[in-house]
Amino acid sequence: MFRTQREAKAWSSAREIELRKRKTTPAGDLHTVGQMLKRYGEEISPQKRGERAEVLRIQAFIRDFPDIAGLTLSQVKTPDLARWRDARLKGFADPDGEQVSGVTPASVQRDINWLRNAFNIARKEWHWLDHSPFDGFRLPADTPPRIRRVSPPEVRLICRALGYRSGHAPVTKSQEVALAFLVGLRSAMRAGEILSLGSRTLNLTRRVAVVEHKMQYLTGRPREVPLSKHAIRLLRPVASREKCFTVSSGTLDAIFRKARDKLLIEDLHFHDSRAEALTRLSRKVDVMTLAKISGHKDLRILQQVYYRESSEAIAARL
Repeated sequence: MFRTQREAKAWSSAREIELRKRKTTPAGDLHTVGQMLKRYGEEISPQKRGERAEVLRIQAFIRDFPDIAGLTLSQVKTPDLARWRDARLKGFADPDGEQVSGVTPASVQRDINWLRNAFNIARKEWHWLDHSPFDGFRLPADTPPRIRRVSPPEVRLICRALGYRSGHAPVTKSQEVALAFLVGLRSAMRAGEILSLGSRTLNLTRRVAVVEHKMQYLTGRPREVPLSKHAIRLLRPVASREKCFTVSSGTLDAIFRKARDKLLIEDLHFHDSRAEALTRLSRKVDVMTLAKISGHKDLRILQQVYYRESSEAIAARL
């Protein structure tokens, strides 16, 4: 609505000029990197299990690098992304002047994965740009894979510190964390998969657990995990519950780290239970069966990241 006819005509004329200009202007000049990332976070990220973490990373990119987020898609080039990569690795000053410390190459690699996917979708599906700024982009050097094993004495100390009693259903959150850690050592499941177990997903007769996994948005179906007799024995006291575990992922991590630090156990992560389980199972099954248990499509990841048998142990078996 306008006060006078003259104002209405002036607006319509300006709007017509703008629309004609948009028809002849390349799509890459109409949208910024920030607009692309916001649309990606609204349309693509919700399809993933790690939606919240990815949306937070997108928001951090737009907040911490407004100079790149403000570029139009036709302006952004490989050197701009290289500058962002180096700043993330070495540290940088945010727009408020606060110094942000650098992160590991693995963390930057995770950001590169979703950022490259966003540019690919904008180019191939939305037709918002004609070039790929990741052409010629150099990836950061890989972080050496962890070789940390979990020893039986450490397991006993952690279970004792968390108050877990074998064969009894856990009552406290700490006891649930201990049971989850033991299940991870016997099943090679991730923490999130273990916490999702319940009467609907756990079949003790078939010895199979049906769990959601982080790549389910691509496969379209959950993962079936075959369970050993030891894993079944551990889960039996809680198998009838609608949810075997009531502890959240964040609480599990906090309780586990607190117990570990109290016991002065160095460099042990909850996720090491998955690698330890796969390393032990590798002595019993062939590599294809091991990949079926772990859910890995890429056998290189299984070998380089999760198989942690030491050379001395292999030599002793030879």
